[in-house]
Amino acid sequence: MLNPQAEPNAERPLFSVIIPLEYHRGQWEQSWRGWTSQTVDRSLYEIILVVPPDFSPRENLAALADGGARLEFADIAHDIGLCAIGAARAQGKYLFFTESHCWPEPDVLALCIRGFEDHPEWSGFSCRSIPICHNRLSEAEAAMYQADIDYGMKVHPWRKVLDQCFVTRREVYEECGGLREELGHFAEWVLAAAYHARGRVIGYLEEARFHHYYIGRLSDLKTFTLDFVEGEIRYLSEGRREPGSELLEVPIEWTSQDDFDSGLARSALHALVRNNPAWWRWPRQTWRAFWRWGEPALLGDRLVRGVARLAAAYACCVLTVLTLVGSSESIAQWLKRYIAALIDLQRLDRIHGARQAGGAALRRLGDRVLAQAGFHAEEAWQGCAFRWSEPEAAVRISARSGRNMIRIQCLNVRDPRDRIRVCFYLDGARVADRSIAIHEDGFDISLELAASGEVTLAWTCPRFAAVGDPRRLGLPVAAIG
Repeated sequence: MLNPQAEPNAERPLFSVIIPLEYHRGQWEQSWRGWTSQTVDRSLYEIILVVPPDFSPRENLAALADGGARLEFADIAHDIGLCAIGAARAQGKYLFFTESHCWPEPDVLALCIRGFEDHPEWSGFSCRSIPICHNRLSEAEAAMYQADIDYGMKVHPWRKVLDQCFVTRREVYEECGGLREELGHFAEWVLAAAYHARGRVIGYLEEARFHHYYIGRLSDLKTFTLDFVEGEIRYLSEGRREPGSELLEVPIEWTSQDDFDSGLARSALHALVRNNPAWWRWPRQTWRAFWRWGEPALLGDRLVRGVARLAAAYACCVLTVLTLVGSSESIAQWLKRYIAALIDLQRLDRIHGARQAGGAALRRLGDRVLAQAGFHAEEAWQGCAFRWSEPEAAVRISARSGRNMIRIQCLNVRDPRDRIRVCFYLDGARVADRSIAIHEDGFDISLELAASGEVTLAWTCPRFAAVGDPRRLGLPVAAIG
């Protein structure tokens, strides 16, 4: 049992309060006063100020240290990295992460002691965040983020690590890998997923209240959003298979990145045109498919990134004007639109960069599949994971010289007569019917190749009309090997 009046341990405090001094927004002294005004005995907790290299009011820090703060100087600037450094140097049984533009009410630590007593099953918990706003944009910013915080704390099954006010048992934090500086604020989600995957419970202590200062500045919003997206794409690029990685939602921009591979798009377009030679009689849906593949075949991802950039710039301009003359409702509406457009743009740009740097660890349909275009997101049917292709799709496959057997495993959900209407093309040449064996669970394609290397296999098939599903569906592919 935790007793706030217990004899203090001079060697090991109960709590280590870790305050990174980055992004303090001029509130770091308010934060300091909040922590030094706690109702519990001062010997029960230590305050660690982790100082980035560019922190300017250093002249005041020595006085604070004399008053009981520990100063830890770091050569990195990101507050997640500063938190990680503070945790590594902390002495407390419990680690309390916060931000320097947040300050606690006086009873927070007392409530945290009681929270661990009342909930021994908790490995950690987040506290309640109360917005402090000073202009209309900060009010809209607070409303947007507060809705996301409330959803995470009260509805979402595991996304409960809030670095504004998160306290955890030290051994569990270390067991779950801690905060990773290179992931930015996406590290909070990775850590929360790791806790959940290991069966560690994170609670929400609503009565422990923090005040969070919202800056209400577009440049800061853009910086934070980019930081999160960069961490998200960096994590996905690593292709990690660790506890919790399967819980993190993969954005559509990531799973569909091969759709902008110009070579694959040209193969899918070529298959479409070869299979529909009378272009003057094409129905509307065929013309849509033609433009769907024609754009990436000619431009790769340049057009989609350009459109995303214009959408973000337009939303930013409108929002800037609205902060001067618009209503609070219109500011809130356009702030959400701007952030959504910004996330889309930043994801596309970061994925493009990852591909230019040598590829990304994208989960594809088989070990031999190097790239795949024309596939919808993964789903499951009767316990089997699969991905619908579009009626036109293409895959780049590694092959060796001599005889190769490519097996396309499909779910048996289409009319058997549709199988004979599937046309395959290898590097633009039609695959002869005698080289294709059709089974109820897919296709075996026999190929003779003169040299080892990469080949592109494309196909077209009749569209599968699923009731209530507006997507263009082709083959339900479970694996390609």
